[in-house]
Amino acid sequence: MRSLMWTPPVDCTAQETALLSYMTRTRKLFGFLRRHRHELFDAPFQQQLIGMYEHPDAGKEPLPPALWAMALLLQAYLRVSDAELVQLTLVDLRVQLVLGCLGGHSPAFSQGALVNFRERLIAHDLDRRLLDRTVELARKTQGFDPKALPTQLRIAVDSSPLAGAGRVEDSVNLVAHATRNLVTAVVKATGIEKQTLIEQLGLRILQHKSAKRALDIDWSQVHAKEQAVNRLVEQVEAAVGHLFLHHPEAVLSPQVEAALVTLRQLFEQDLEPDEQGGLRIKKGVVPDRRISIEDPQMRHGRKSRSKRIDGYKRHIAVEMDSEWTGLILACALTAANRPEGEATPALQADLQQQGVSVQALYIDRGYLKSELAEQTVEKGAELYCRPWPQRNGALYPKTAFQMDFVNHRLVCPTGQSVPMELGKTTNFDGSMCSQCPQRTLCTKSPQRGRSVTIAEDEPLQHKLRELEQSPQGRQQATPAGRGGTSPSTPGTPADCSRPLPRNRQEPLRRTPLQRHRKPAPRAGTTRASTHGLLTSLRELIGALGGHRVAVVIARSASGHEYLKTEPDGELTNNLLALPECGR
Repeated sequence: MRSLMWTPPVDCTAQETALLSYMTRTRKLFGFLRRHRHELFDAPFQQQLIGMYEHPDAGKEPLPPALWAMALLLQAYLRVSDAELVQLTLVDLRVQLVLGCLGGHSPAFSQGALVNFRERLIAHDLDRRLLDRTVELARKTQGFDPKALPTQLRIAVDSSPLAGAGRVEDSVNLVAHATRNLVTAVVKATGIEKQTLIEQLGLRILQHKSAKRALDIDWSQVHAKEQAVNRLVEQVEAAVGHLFLHHPEAVLSPQVEAALVTLRQLFEQDLEPDEQGGLRIKKGVVPDRRISIEDPQMRHGRKSRSKRIDGYKRHIAVEMDSEWTGLILACALTAANRPEGEATPALQADLQQQGVSVQALYIDRGYLKSELAEQTVEKGAELYCRPWPQRNGALYPKTAFQMDFVNHRLVCPTGQSVPMELGKTTNFDGSMCSQCPQRTLCTKSPQRGRSVTIAEDEPLQHKLRELEQSPQGRQQATPAGRGGTSPSTPGTPADCSRPLPRNRQEPLRRTPLQRHRKPAPRAGTTRASTHGLLTSLRELIGALGGHRVAVVIARSASGHEYLKTEPDGELTNNLLALPECGR
């Protein structure tokens, strides 16, 4: 078998030198990877990559893993799909230059093989190591100027649903699925034929592919459903007892023990005693309920009241500065039922690793009680978030009361003042409220006075409410959702079903590579580009209308430039309302 070490030439040929001369200002990463690929994939790191293969002699002769890894770097940098990357290895000289296959007449690899290698790389936690080595090498060789990267950034944080790898099942199917896994584990431990073992254990529910079909009842009937659940439990408990009695050595197997633990967990979370001494499915859902056998960390959760999530929440931090908008800086993953705040420590760790600090933070209310939000406020950075709404029907809401956080006093609309404490309910004296002329607008209680609940983070909520009403707050109130829907990585649709520890790296694969790329200014953001557009519009309008129109650059109250025509008494000054532009 040939060696799996990738040993492309270090010295550049005349053709490669000529190509590299075109990569000094734009797409510099191509030149960087070509010049330093032998350092990026040194012998120790290549041995780590080769170690991912348990039986390298089996099957077809594989390509060097370092070549695959380099291809994944290029894919992340170019933001292309698997199919397009395979095509680029044939038609793009820059890709061929980096991969060492200049002049090739066929693709360097197949799409399916690329997918398999990516899965293997993620399974061994080497995808993040690959990116870290790229960044370390860039710093060491000074191939890129780190001072050109901003460190004070406006960052938006939001979450999006992420499907799990397992199938979501109801209580009956969960128990049946776990029982099948138990039988499979016992077969491996004892060597008994599967069908023979099922008959020995008396598991008639496994005679069919569907446990509900084997139970054969009308599942709309409550009494029949309870009887079926008890039949299921009796068969499973009898099978477990048979195993302990006749196959005690198999019970000591780690796989069998894990299957028994799963069954016990399902019984505890989904079943409860009924009035007849049997068991029934629990009413309601227990906290942290397991919903899948194959992906045990999946959970039920909600993105909103109307949108349920089965699996996970993916949290990302995206920068919002004008020249770098859309760059994913950090990513975290939590079970779907966990609060958003639990994801922020992982996000902060990624930000700190890159030397990025928060200049302004845009979040939704789910992250308000997180460490990230608290530290942002403590450091004096701006925090933008919609405050919790204050509604009280036709009566005065909380916002009608003045809050003195220095002296810890709460003042009602008529000027009455009482002490207040964060995290507790403040009550006004009933006798005082009974004589108030605005009582009917404040409370419906005939004897008691008005009560106002003061939240623990009330000072922050108060600040956010004031900011929301200010011109600055309305201008800056960009929804966190601008970066919240995680962009899917091209070419990796199957990666959404990775187990929990592996998923959080998915959006981060291309992040360090994107930061190597100098962003192009947005069209229309500079005066030069605005004047260019102005010139083109003048020519267009002149050609269409046959007369001159005075088009000028105006500036809005917020400082943004836009185009309009000067009023001349004949035509409107709205450029798009011109008859020439309506053709």
